[in-house]
Amino acid sequence: MPKRVATHIFKAIHAARKILLVSHKNPDGDTLGSLAAMMQYLRHIEKPHVAFCTTSISPSLMFLPHVDYVTSQPTVWDDADIDLVIIFDSSSPDYAGVEQLLPVMQERGAKIANIDHHNTNLQYGDFNLVLPKASSTTEIVHDFFIHNTVNITPGMATCLLTGIITDTGNFTNSATTKHSMNIASKLIEKGGNMSMIQGWVLKDKTVNGLKLWGTVLSRMAHHEPLDIVYTYVTKEDIQKHGVTEHEVEGIANFMNNIKDGRAGMILKETHDGNFKGSFRTTHDHVDVSAFAKLFGGGGHKKAAGFSVEGPIEKAIEHIFEKIRVFEQGELALAEV
Repeated sequence: MPKRVATHIFKAIHAARKILLVSHKNPDGDTLGSLAAMMQYLRHIEKPHVAFCTTSISPSLMFLPHVDYVTSQPTVWDDADIDLVIIFDSSSPDYAGVEQLLPVMQERGAKIANIDHHNTNLQYGDFNLVLPKASSTTEIVHDFFIHNTVNITPGMATCLLTGIITDTGNFTNSATTKHSMNIASKLIEKGGNMSMIQGWVLKDKTVNGLKLWGTVLSRMAHHEPLDIVYTYVTKEDIQKHGVTEHEVEGIANFMNNIKDGRAGMILKETHDGNFKGSFRTTHDHVDVSAFAKLFGGGGHKKAAGFSVEGPIEKAIEHIFEKIRVFEQGELALAEV
């Protein structure tokens, strides 16, 4: 924990007139768990605040305290009293969907606190509490609270535990560390409700949702030249099975269970006909964040995201060709 940065953010929180909390787009348990835990703390100290997410929240995360107060209305950014913005789990402003809103806020003199664990983070804040070795942003928020002697309530513990559980794949993926396990144990001691989290987050599949998974998994293929296993989901798939986009969540992490391939990739069609992609790997010698960067994305060495233009055939061809050229260049450099 960079203690000086943690102290500066803590002082900024207490000095602020009003605080805006921001999660990234299509929020997961880590960004929302971080935001909800901070929201509870701000309520405790009676600090005026609002919370923003540019997209909707998955029903499987609505158990988190106060997330029903998170708004997607950009008008909250017009509040002149806001002088501190805290963004959670976003490597860049555009990942949070605030690339146009943030500069306006900065011009008005508001400070930006960037709390994240992605190694591709652009360090865009006035305060950058970024620890790429952390399992999750909630792990960082936990350590932030401990450093500043903040009492973690049972509700806060549940929020923080949610992020650790979701970002470690219930303690099964490579993000799981001794430190994250120790923190999880302490959060359970503080009242974190692990069984409730698992019930909402890990046991949230419907019959139609599983049928959708069947469709997506049935078209899985292995790109042998690059040794990447991939599949995709279209808007038509979601409409056909009568489910929400949130039902697709989890397929990317599930692909880590596949023995074949050095990496897995899933593409999900967005409303505009383009595709949001996710890379996953369990191999130590593979850095999928390097792949994601080729398309303006980013993330972690073993889990990363990006976006590409459709249609699907064009997207797949473009992705694999760009990775092929990139790796040939890397190989040529290594041979020099």
